[in-house]
Amino acid sequence: MEATAQEVDAAVRDAHAARGALADRTVRAAFLRSCADELDAAKDGLVETADAETALGPVRLTGELARTCYQLRAFADIVDEGAFLDVVINHPDDTATPPVPDLRRYKVPLGVVAVYSASNFPFAFSVAGGDTASAFAAGCPVVVKAHPDHPALSELVAKVLRRAAARHDIPEGVLGLVHGFEAGIELIKHPLIAAAGFTGSVRGGRALFDAAAARPVPIPFHGELGSLNPVVVTEAAAAERAEAIGTGLAGSMTLGVGQFCVKPGLVLAPSGEAGDRLVKSLTEAVSDTDAGVLLDHRMRDNFVAGVAERAQLPDVESPVTPGAGGEHTVSAGFLTVPASRLAEEGEHDLLLEECFGPVTVVARYEDETEVEAVLSRLPGNLTATVHLSEQEAAGEGRGAQLLQELTPLAGRVLVNGWPTGVAVAPAQHHGGPYPATTSTSTSVGGTAIERWLRPVVYQNAPEALLPPELRDDNPLGLPRRFNGRLER
Repeated sequence: MEATAQEVDAAVRDAHAARGALADRTVRAAFLRSCADELDAAKDGLVETADAETALGPVRLTGELARTCYQLRAFADIVDEGAFLDVVINHPDDTATPPVPDLRRYKVPLGVVAVYSASNFPFAFSVAGGDTASAFAAGCPVVVKAHPDHPALSELVAKVLRRAAARHDIPEGVLGLVHGFEAGIELIKHPLIAAAGFTGSVRGGRALFDAAAARPVPIPFHGELGSLNPVVVTEAAAAERAEAIGTGLAGSMTLGVGQFCVKPGLVLAPSGEAGDRLVKSLTEAVSDTDAGVLLDHRMRDNFVAGVAERAQLPDVESPVTPGAGGEHTVSAGFLTVPASRLAEEGEHDLLLEECFGPVTVVARYEDETEVEAVLSRLPGNLTATVHLSEQEAAGEGRGAQLLQELTPLAGRVLVNGWPTGVAVAPAQHHGGPYPATTSTSTSVGGTAIERWLRPVVYQNAPEALLPPELRDDNPLGLPRRFNGRLER
């Protein structure tokens, strides 16, 4: 199954040769919808194969496949609308200082995109996932490095997408697929790869990020690496609804056996009676959670070792002990620690690192100063959450200040909710400061397409030579900014 360097080269060159077939936006939009239709038609076999390789269950996988199809159709709508091209036209203005020539700006596709599949979402962040869908939408062919946890599914999905391509006379090389660690290295180094998208570990993502930057011609690398997804529960919120917060936290941190990239991994909860009620509720809910299967034994071993190491730290307690379940399963649990232990650098810094699986750390704080001290030490995250009381949410107290403190930490800031669940919507942002991601872009939502585009400006080009997107009469009916005015 592992691809040779020659096979990687062939896949990239075939993708490069297929660029012209994606040049027409109408064809691209139709292709994306056909991808969704073909995946829908093959649903039963795809879900069965995915479950056999991942043990995520038919219900979860069927929902994830539906999300994947919705995402493909959503990008088709974006392509049809055309606003992503960011067309801006300025006619000459000799009265300006300095004078303005005729300038016409829009965005063009970068070229072949390398996509590195994730393990925890075999549909939504894999061969047909958001990186591939957004790259196709931008007009970029794709070569996917399959994840070793679901190789058979990867092959099936690739065949489905190539079948969709054939419906529009698009060469099957528009989607390449390679397997193997060395193939992934060869892929990021290939001179015809123009950009890359990655979802996975900090260690693996950083290695590829560095390789992308070290190329003779560096390329953009959009990596989602790791995230703690901190939660702050105010004392007033705990006093108002401690039990509901504890139950909600249990559901979020154990969802998908704790294998979601936005799992809340650190919770700042107050000391005292209200915080005790929250912990009691969390204990009861987590205790009722069945053991689950992680995606592979390497992850299981890392989880078991990771929680054991954390549990042995001074002043760390384990109201529900996480760790090994059966031979192939793990049990959910959580740890508690005084927040003061996290406020300064030391051995407890391990608790500020993501532990992939069904575990969270509840740090009990004495006052607002401890909350601020812990937040000041956190790395970048995909999400940050605050639970406020009804009065705080209405503008009284520290609600607005807490939002300001959390905003620099994350790409998505939630109030009175839980971060698990990333809606596919135009306003969505799934990214954050490093190490959450290696760029300021998003991998979910309409603006994910921007990762695979670059702007180009034509100056004083005769209208007859311009692409139709930049002509005065706007033959394609695109949204644009024309001489300073936004036209739709």
